[in-house]
Amino acid sequence: MRKLILLATLALASAMMPATLATAAPAAPATVEAGPTAAQLLAKTTSCHQISNGKYKTDEDVSSKTVAICDANGAVFWKADMDIDCDGQRTTQCNENTDCCFQDDTAFHQSDGKALNAAKLPYIVVPSSSSIWKYTSSKLKGGGSCAVIYNGKVEYAVIGDTGPSQIIGEASYATAKDLGINPDPSNGGTDSGVTYICFKSSTVSPIENHANAISKGQSLATTFVNNN
Repeated sequence: MRKLILLATLALASAMMPATLATAAPAAPATVEAGPTAAQLLAKTTSCHQISNGKYKTDEDVSSKTVAICDANGAVFWKADMDIDCDGQRTTQCNENTDCCFQDDTAFHQSDGKALNAAKLPYIVVPSSSSIWKYTSSKLKGGGSCAVIYNGKVEYAVIGDTGPSQIIGEASYATAKDLGINPDPSNGGTDSGVTYICFKSSTVSPIENHANAISKGQSLATTFVNNN
């Protein structure tokens, strides 16, 4: 009789065990929403409604002007190279010894008034206003949100500095590094293949908060893909 009772008890415990384990199992993690893929963004930049008065050069030592500013619903974009901007705060990566043209300031500043940190913060450089194009006329401003696409990767950055009025295609050390581009200011960058999409009337606050730049950029990029 005791054997029968023991067997019945074991059978009952075995039957209950899966339900107990299922109840104790941790819940699956919530799905994290992400922005569009590089391919989805690039698909919306295949044609250009040019709004610049002429085109830009990609470097000082080239003669041809090949880069136009293109208008879209909610954004402007251009396709260019990437030179490395190492201006702003002095760091191990960015200083007078690593960059022959180093300047200890940026056009736009952190919330504490300091220059941006090119080695840490992904940002892009827009050309200073000229007869070719005034970035402010396209509702862009310092701290504005941008998506930078290269080799299948998307980096969300801010507008952090201004550059020469006749040249385009420049971003911070951190932007290049995150995209897999050589970030060295003396020999880094890439000659082509970079698409810059900047979203109109956008602001990342504070400008130095990259996490905010990512969340803001993903949301605006989704809207850009849906509306173009």
